[in-house]
Amino acid sequence: MKDCVHLKAPGNWSNDPNGFIYYQGEYHLFYQHFPYAPRWGTMHWGHAVSRDLVHWEHLGVALFPTKDYDRNGIFSGSALEIDGRMHLYYSAVKYEQPSAEDIHLAEGDRYETSQAMLISRDGRHFDNWEDKRQIIPVLTDPALGDRKDTRDPKVWREGDHYYMVLGSTRGGTGRVLFFRSDDGLSWTYANQYASRELGRVLECPDLARLDDGYLFLGSPMGITDDGLSYADQAMYARADFDPETCRMTLRDPLAFLDHGLDLYAPQSTLDREGRRVVVAWMRMPQPVPEAPDGRGPWNGMMCLPRVVQLREGRVCFPVHPDVSAAFTRPVSDLSPLAEHKPVRLRATLREGDCLDLGGYQVRLRDGRIEGDRSAVFAGLQGRRLIARSPRLTGACCRLDIFIDPNLIELFINEGEYVLSHVVYGLGTQLDGPLEQICTI
Repeated sequence: MKDCVHLKAPGNWSNDPNGFIYYQGEYHLFYQHFPYAPRWGTMHWGHAVSRDLVHWEHLGVALFPTKDYDRNGIFSGSALEIDGRMHLYYSAVKYEQPSAEDIHLAEGDRYETSQAMLISRDGRHFDNWEDKRQIIPVLTDPALGDRKDTRDPKVWREGDHYYMVLGSTRGGTGRVLFFRSDDGLSWTYANQYASRELGRVLECPDLARLDDGYLFLGSPMGITDDGLSYADQAMYARADFDPETCRMTLRDPLAFLDHGLDLYAPQSTLDREGRRVVVAWMRMPQPVPEAPDGRGPWNGMMCLPRVVQLREGRVCFPVHPDVSAAFTRPVSDLSPLAEHKPVRLRATLREGDCLDLGGYQVRLRDGRIEGDRSAVFAGLQGRRLIARSPRLTGACCRLDIFIDPNLIELFINEGEYVLSHVVYGLGTQLDGPLEQICTI
């Protein structure tokens, strides 16, 4: 099965991106996957590859439970090339007691988490019986990290050492744990960073070089606890990090990575040109029915890859140029969506302007871009229907808009802000001050 632009669940369930890496001439993107139903369950790693970040080919399941320590799930992690081989790092989950009525859930949400890895010689073959090893056992000292909620290893090399960052918690405060290694195999605890900004638990941390410092990405849990879904959000900040001591500090307050607040669990890698690129999971409250292309009911998809850029000291997230270059065929409406082809639109809005994109409304109101999915999100209670960007400067706003049958992504002023919304039931009509409409 293949996907164009947006990597979707090949059927059933997918969530967090894992192991995002450019390796031997291809982009590899693994993802959390429950292959038996369009709902969350015992996690496997699905696997897809692309040569251009536009056309994706699904390769099936790469990792699945085989060991006592990962018997109840291969949770999120990352990939790194070492001596030509692909090293996959993941969180291994073992339930204290599976639910009697649903073995894919833990009784009382009680389980333990350790960190494990698998080495593949070519990024295509994965021996889940012989090539796994547990590298960080379950943490038993609460001062070090939580035995249950310590997870999602992101691994990178810097200088002569390898580094791992993990999300964790203590006493209801999120924290980041750092481990260091000489060979990528044996790991030693080095330091940690804790802050109430990191929510009650931090998930999916990522730390990457950015100009004269670092970019920190993470998903704090429980930070928008206003009674609406979702309470857990993807955030970022510029950071400082000392590789010698593994001491991290944040230069700025954490900010939302995407102002639609559907996006979660971002992960970054370097593309073939050395640019830092981010992908993330778009959370979907209900499955999409079986599709004409043969895909069964599915739930979960990835956002478009976004380049990390620093402009005048500000972090921006424009769409990857390879994605932009793929949209070359002019069209007049959203009819390509019926053929599973995405549409790209460009527009410049001034205060009071409004776009109607198949029932999805985009407005520039009070200096903010507003995305309103009320008409294409019917029947879903307790969800945020309207999202707004921070206040913009200038008399007008440039928009680069990418539309999929179930996702709209608004890149505001070339990625100054991004606002993405999951949608259901888009029409084909377009109205408003549009400048360009094209498809692949």
